[in-house]
Parts: sequence; structure tokens; C-alpha cells
Amino acid sequence: MEVGLPDQRSGCPINLSVELLGDRWSLVILRDVMFGARRTYGALLNQSDEGISTNLLADRLKKLVAAGMLTATGDPDHKQKNVYSLTEKAITLVPVFAHLGAWGRRWLPATPQYSIRAQLLEEGGPEMWERFMDDLRVEHLGKTSRRLGPTVAEELQAAFDAMAR
Repeated sequence: MEVGLPDQRSGCPINLSVELLGDRWSLVILRDVMFGARRTYGALLNQSDEGISTNLLADRLKKLVAAGMLTATGDPDHKQKNVYSLTEKAITLVPVFAHLGAWGRRWLPATPQYSIRAQLLEEGGPEMWERFMDDLRVEHLGKTSRRLGPTVAEELQAAFDAMAR
């Protein structure tokens, strides 16, 4: 069990989750690391469609690292850069992202290209979510893969790219 957040309003798990992830940017940053393989400050800043400002990105990255959602390690190719990795705590949000994406597809004016990943995750269900989490553990935590073939992220990206054509 995790230690409480500073200044938490209550011990309600939904409240605590919202306190950690309920700002405008935290889930978007985790989405970009998880689905977009954007793992550096520059990639998160320049490749996200939502256009986060530099000060907000720096602040949210610090908060996500402090909360144990991301780790930051020095980039071996550029000592002044960090590479951000998902932690197990963040990886287990895959089902939450799948449900949030399914809800957004149903109730909000999402575009077909941006909906395709959510659609595939919804259709793939828990089995696909488990495969995706296993793939993320290989990529971000250094676990060993026992599967052959494309990763779930590669499948989702291929579908996204196909919609762009």
C-alpha cells in the first residue's frame, strides 16, 4: 500500500487518484510515454499534439517522478538529457486508459485517426491489455519478453498510421 499524498483531502481511492492524475496534463504525458514512445523532454514537448508549455511539462515530469509514476535516468548519448520510463505503478494504468479511450470515443467528438487505438484496445479487451502491459515492462522495466511478433504498441501505431493515409 502506498503512503498518502501530501495534503490529501481524504483516504478515498478515487479522490487520491484524481489528486495525483487529475490535472490537465499528467494523463496526457503518461499517454505519450506509454503509446507514443516519447521518452525525453524534447520528444514530449515537440511531438505532442496538445502543445504543453515548457514550464508545465517540467513541473508535471517532476511530479510524476516524485509520485513514482515515471523514473528519469540519464541519457547515455547526451548527459544533459533524461530518458523517462514508466514504472509498474504507471503500467498498470493500461486498463484505465483503455476504458477512458472507449468512453471518449463514445461520448466526445474524437477523430477516427485518434480513436483507432482506443477502438483496438476496447476490442482487444483484457487479454490485449495484459500483452500491452507485458510489452511495456520489457521496454521500460527491462523485463524479458517471451513473445514473438509485433508489440501491441507497434500494432496500435500501425493502425494509427494507416488512418493517416
